Amino acid sequence: MRLSLVLAASLMAAGVAHAETPAPTTDQPLLRTIAADVDPKALESTIRALVGFGTRHTLSDTKSDKRGIGAARRWTKARFEAISKDCGGCLTIETPSQTFTGKRAPNGVVVEDVLAIQKGTSDPNRVIIIAGHIDSRVTDVMDFTSDAPGANDDGSGTAAVIEAARVLSKHRFPATLVFAVLSGEEQGLYGGKVLADYARAQGWKVEADLNNDIVGNSRGQSGLMDNTHVRVFSEGTKAVETPEQANGRRYNGGEVDSPSRNLARFLDGLADRYLTNFDVMMVYRTDRYGRGGDQVPVLEAGYPAVRVTEAVENYDRQHQNLRTENGKPYGDVIEGVDFNYLAQVTRLNTIAMASLASAPTPPTDVKIAGAVSPDTKVSWAATPSAAGHRVWWRGTTDPTWRFSRWVPDAATTTTLKDLVIDDFFFGVSSVSADGWESPVVFPGPAGSFESPPPAPKP
Repeated sequence: MRLSLVLAASLMAAGVAHAETPAPTTDQPLLRTIAADVDPKALESTIRALVGFGTRHTLSDTKSDKRGIGAARRWTKARFEAISKDCGGCLTIETPSQTFTGKRAPNGVVVEDVLAIQKGTSDPNRVIIIAGHIDSRVTDVMDFTSDAPGANDDGSGTAAVIEAARVLSKHRFPATLVFAVLSGEEQGLYGGKVLADYARAQGWKVEADLNNDIVGNSRGQSGLMDNTHVRVFSEGTKAVETPEQANGRRYNGGEVDSPSRNLARFLDGLADRYLTNFDVMMVYRTDRYGRGGDQVPVLEAGYPAVRVTEAVENYDRQHQNLRTENGKPYGDVIEGVDFNYLAQVTRLNTIAMASLASAPTPPTDVKIAGAVSPDTKVSWAATPSAAGHRVWWRGTTDPTWRFSRWVPDAATTTTLKDLVIDDFFFGVSSVSADGWESPVVFPGPAGSFESPPPAPKP
């Protein structure tokens, strides 16, 4: 009862605070336009082309124009170039590569990513990435000659990336968009490493990496059908957290408020507002249990990243030789892809990228104070291009942000009367004059979206 009364009083106070400058409207019709432009037939066409290369195993042929990963990468590059031509040259195509040797690449292999970069209009060093991996495999991860269609794993993710480029290249955004088709995932998450290293070498301020891996199937192995949910996996504490930061976080909280986790909440909110009959299922793990994806090297480089994956997986169609046993088909073939479902996942990605790239940068230097006080003071550094900030709070066991106060103009602090700092988690988002809003930033290093410094030049 006491908590309810406190919240009610605080919400009433928040409603009258700064009444002279109302908060901008948060509805963005552009996002509905973008979502409506996603075409299931375009996604199907891309996957059929990818399947047509026979195998896209990382160790497969790189010289042929018809079979193998080399042909698939060149086709992807040409597809990006065609999209760029349609938008007046708005995309720059880059193909960063590295050579890796490991357990699944004992003789060494050149891993090449294909990136299409749409430079931001006013904040080009702030970067939003969508990624999917183009390589495929069968039962034996070292078998690079057998047919490995990889229709869903991860032809679906690659198709989502290319379709996002087609749709979003029709618009311009303050921040830079990167459409990343990666190689080497099945051999050791190598493509994600190439992407992360390239981002750091360029000095990118990566605000989000949306890694789409296995996003096109709506019928699980047990027969369960789910075409209305998608899972978004997010790390709980930063992979780059220092021991000192970990000690502070363990004492004061932040285990469920990494930038990646608040990015997942951001996606969940967008789905609720702009997509029909489609919801985000947030999963509080970096990835599926005991498994991994290309978002992991990006996290290890210190950038916010999430993994987007279908709600129900069919393991008979993953990492399997093409065959039929006892009447049951195995293998990652195109018949296992639900293109309307994949379109919904792609819509989520495109509106997320557009929203993130349109909003101001997430707040920095977010702090809270109020020990031994009935009130909580929240402060932050001024955010360029923000018309104001929204201060958020929730109970410590609530999964999502529940309450907020609008703080307009250049103010960088507010006091929440009768909200005891001990009993809530707090955060701050930045808002533009036309209502674009950043993800919420939790106070301190645990929640900061700031990128690591650029890699030193050799």
